[in-house]
Amino acid sequence: MKRFLDKVVWITGASSGIGEATVYEFAKQGAKLVISARREEELQRVKKNTQLPDTDVLVLPIDAEKPAEFPAKVSEVLKHFGRIDVLFNNAGISQRSSVAESDMEVYHKIMDINFFGVIALTKAVLPAMLQQKSGHIAVTSSISGKVGTPMRSGYCATKHALHGFFDSLRAEVWKENIGITLVCPGYIHTNISVNAIAGDGSKHGKMDQNQAGGISPEDCAASIVNAIYHQKEEVYIGRKEVLAVYLKRFFPKLLSKIMRNQMPK
Repeated sequence: MKRFLDKVVWITGASSGIGEATVYEFAKQGAKLVISARREEELQRVKKNTQLPDTDVLVLPIDAEKPAEFPAKVSEVLKHFGRIDVLFNNAGISQRSSVAESDMEVYHKIMDINFFGVIALTKAVLPAMLQQKSGHIAVTSSISGKVGTPMRSGYCATKHALHGFFDSLRAEVWKENIGITLVCPGYIHTNISVNAIAGDGSKHGKMDQNQAGGISPEDCAASIVNAIYHQKEEVYIGRKEVLAVYLKRFFPKLLSKIMRNQMPK
């Protein structure tokens, strides 16, 4: 059974990692796709790999730091497909630097991409979903959206902020048959740590050991699509790092000690 047959699914951050894997998973489930990221050539590669008809995949380059362009992008999608059934806000950037060494410009950049860009696109899409009285909005948060970790203060802050925003939105739009899913991955084997920004705004350029040993993007994507299909409010994806969510709730002092040991020596 193709669970998203003929549903229009818009995925940002679709050119690599979790986003790319989710594109392929939705394609297998029969969806019509809008795929967005900054690099059009990579999006064209992903489109080709879906093996879907050209008319069923709209390549739509987008820059999360240019929210003024979002309403026009939404109009392009509606002109092509006529509706938007699922928006998966997945674009984002991580951080590897202490608070003391992080420039304020770094915090602004992370917040612009991970938070303001996400809510701007959500607000641009929302009127169409309200008009059709249906839809689903998913957003990639993180286990770091539930737990603060060293060297990721700005990243954690953006992910915590997403929970406040989307929990509030869920309470506002449920009567309009619009669902919200917060996706909280742990360690997934992607280049997120390689592409993370350092305290001076430069590229971190290194693969974290935990990231290298994480679950595959394909397994993560399958869990995401399943969570959206079942209208889950939150989903935690990973291995033992997922336990941090429950330690935070029931044994916060123990988690605090564990986090101290995560600080680079």
